[in-house]
Amino acid sequence: MTSVTLKGIEGREITVQTGLFINNEYVTATNGATLEVENPSTATRLATVAAAQSEDIDRAVQSSEKAFGSWKKVDPTVRRDLLNKLADLIERDAPIIASLEALESGMLYRNCLASNIPVATGNLRYFAGWADKIDGLSLPIPQGVAYTRREPIGVCAAIVPWNTSMIFFWKLSVAIAAGNTLIMKTSEQTPLWGQKVAELIKEAGFPPGVINILTGFGNIAGQALSEHPRIRKIAFTGSTATGRKIMQAAARTNLKKVTLELGGKGPTIIFDDANFDNAVFWATLGITHSNAQLCLAGSRIYVQDTIYEKFLVEFSKRSRDAVHGDPLLADTTKGAVSSKAHLDKILSYVERGKADGLRLLHGGNKLSGDGYYVANTAFADVDQSHAIMREEIFGPVAGIAPFKTEEEAIEKANDSEYGLNAAVFTNNVNRAMRVSNAIEAGTVTVNSWGRPNANTPFGGVKQSGFGRDSGHEALESWLVTKTIKYAVLE
Repeated sequence: MTSVTLKGIEGREITVQTGLFINNEYVTATNGATLEVENPSTATRLATVAAAQSEDIDRAVQSSEKAFGSWKKVDPTVRRDLLNKLADLIERDAPIIASLEALESGMLYRNCLASNIPVATGNLRYFAGWADKIDGLSLPIPQGVAYTRREPIGVCAAIVPWNTSMIFFWKLSVAIAAGNTLIMKTSEQTPLWGQKVAELIKEAGFPPGVINILTGFGNIAGQALSEHPRIRKIAFTGSTATGRKIMQAAARTNLKKVTLELGGKGPTIIFDDANFDNAVFWATLGITHSNAQLCLAGSRIYVQDTIYEKFLVEFSKRSRDAVHGDPLLADTTKGAVSSKAHLDKILSYVERGKADGLRLLHGGNKLSGDGYYVANTAFADVDQSHAIMREEIFGPVAGIAPFKTEEEAIEKANDSEYGLNAAVFTNNVNRAMRVSNAIEAGTVTVNSWGRPNANTPFGGVKQSGFGRDSGHEALESWLVTKTIKYAVLE
């Protein structure tokens, strides 16, 4: 199979295999199908990789089925040790993986290295610790005794998005710890770091077929995974619209188990008793980090009216300026957005805001250069009904509005079809408890934003999906409970 050599951090040459990773080997796709990978920072081609077809999904399923027969029987300590070994290898090759992710996603190298890699290894090690601690219950019954076993589901699949590599490891670590075999489909926009991880999976010693990694288009490979009658569970992170299609496919075929982590429109609520500098710092980070191409982005900012204008001045000062360019360079503070199509989508929302007469604080334009750069943008006094407050833009566009009372802040925060992530800023402990309890979201942070941890569940409510990544609760989505009853014979 072919490979491509790219230049990563400090000019380091990185060779990446371009085939489908099935049964611990790289293979060509059916009929030699391929897809192009672009560097969004330069709008140039990075690589050509295999594009899985439905026949290739069949090959991967056959491989995973064969592997599951023995994998489900291995001592759990084997799974534990392999996951820890994979974490070791990722730490060893962190600059390579972070370089590839920066090149194909536009994310800053330093963010990939400092954020995504630790989350990846943290989840691998956390669930490695759970692998030999999955137990059942002993249950007294009138006719004798019963007990439960928590068993792996079987052949599972996961479809992960382009915006961050950490989600790949959220799925892989728990699925493998639970004893399943797994077919991963990486995004057609950012498959290269996953290709490198596949090498490390083989080096770590995972048996062939336990983890297969496929590159391909969502409407072909993703659809084939969703519809495949012998895949028993599928996990997806991405848009709400695609999540619906996956549920429909599962219902139409074999009723496979589905977990979905979907869109978000995260509210950031800042009360006048908050530490002001801390609140401005996190509110800024929540809408500028990774160009807000994160489902947990704090894109709706609600500020108490007594500090509203002061906040607008300071927020604009801190977020409007950035050095855009090569994401591998230390001086760059802003990378490109993922694609030309995504750039156009973001700018369409900006133009709608301008056309509707919204108060533009800063930004609102494409930045110079050949890549897909958009300025950090913020609109003030945005009405709750406006698209900028209601629709997921997935870009660095903030909608800001004032509120008077705690009740109003809660009402505005919950006035959304999404419920993934929220942030509350206050130094009043009782208020923090009341507001965080009242907000309809899977995660609420108090006096900070984001900061995922391996032992804390992450997922949404409402149209942000269901199921959890991270935390021991995530295990339940990758296990089935069997009840065994013994009758006592007289």
